[in-house]
Amino acid sequence: MPPLEAWEKVLIDWEALQEDMHRYLPCTTCHAGIDDADMETAHSGLIADPSADAVASCGRCHPNIAPFQSASLHNSLAGYDTVLYARSVPENHPAIEEGESYHCNSCHTTCGDCHVSQPDSVGGGLVEGHAFVRTPSMSRQCTACHGSRVKNEYTGAHEGIPADVHLRSARMICTDCHTGDEMHGVVQTTNGIQAGAAAHRYDGPQSPTCESCHADQVGVGSGNPYHEEHGTELLSCQVCHSVAYINCSTCHLERTAEDVPYFRLEDEEMGFYIGRNVLRNAERPYRYVPVRHVPTWPGLFDLYGENLLPNFDNLPTWTYATPHNIQRNTPQTASCESCHTNNAIFLTPDRVLPEEQAANAGVIVPAAPPLPEGYAPAATPQGGPAPTPTPDTGL
Repeated sequence: MPPLEAWEKVLIDWEALQEDMHRYLPCTTCHAGIDDADMETAHSGLIADPSADAVASCGRCHPNIAPFQSASLHNSLAGYDTVLYARSVPENHPAIEEGESYHCNSCHTTCGDCHVSQPDSVGGGLVEGHAFVRTPSMSRQCTACHGSRVKNEYTGAHEGIPADVHLRSARMICTDCHTGDEMHGVVQTTNGIQAGAAAHRYDGPQSPTCESCHADQVGVGSGNPYHEEHGTELLSCQVCHSVAYINCSTCHLERTAEDVPYFRLEDEEMGFYIGRNVLRNAERPYRYVPVRHVPTWPGLFDLYGENLLPNFDNLPTWTYATPHNIQRNTPQTASCESCHTNNAIFLTPDRVLPEEQAANAGVIVPAAPPLPEGYAPAATPQGGPAPTPTPDTGL
């Protein structure tokens, strides 16, 4: 959407606010300042975003949410630290954190960024004249931050690739899958509610899962020959139902002469690649998953110090991915040969740069799996009989 005019960002819609429970709170309850004073005095000590301290502000009325939100990945961005520290050493962490303070902290979300205004990273501004919105707007809030990947994939912004079937056919928005508890960092357990202070977005159980809505269409017993054959542990659903997505390379953190931080990517390409799952566990048992190239490289933080990521090879640069471009029919679902023997869609060694081979040793697939012994193409049209199982080669 186009940027807001300066006056639009701060204009309070008095009529809309009258329908909001927050109308009972004086402005100074959240924003400080001084009541019944001239304008200059009234605005002294003003707090622009009270929800930057969720517990002190929102926590007074929302004690079951605010403490968890403060520890959520949306607020803490702990996922960045998890991967950066794994590639670094403790003595380099202060320099990395300095770089993050310039280039990453604008993505920290507060309660207000989702329920009152647009995030600062896209210019800020009230979304409903200071009325509080219970469900964030997909376009003005969710994809305002999650743009180049999630937004462009989900809405079909990439040339030749249709929008995700969940948007195209069901008109689903982000919050139809991603619940308030998930966004706030709340985990429901058998013992009650606990803070979900995850260290990475792929920690813990998947939420949501494809089975959450499609349980009767997945795996053995579904009646779909391909689902029957592959089960639920060999492939993630995205292996068959995702299409090409953005893969980025070599991000440079830079600052202008006016000290404005920005980043520059050396390369972006569209592609779909299947790799081995390095996060394989009870929650994500798949052997094969789509993998996406992330833009990190050993010199990512060179602007803030030399050799700040000396253990760069501790993590892969081709990572577990869950693209938001799901289609019912894809090139992979056309036939068994679309995957079996088709090296073009696998992360084979020739697709990985020599300097990244060590980091991605656990992800690289030596070659596409062979066709099942005795396979007869004419006998296995899409929707026809399932092929003979492929031997477990360990790939």
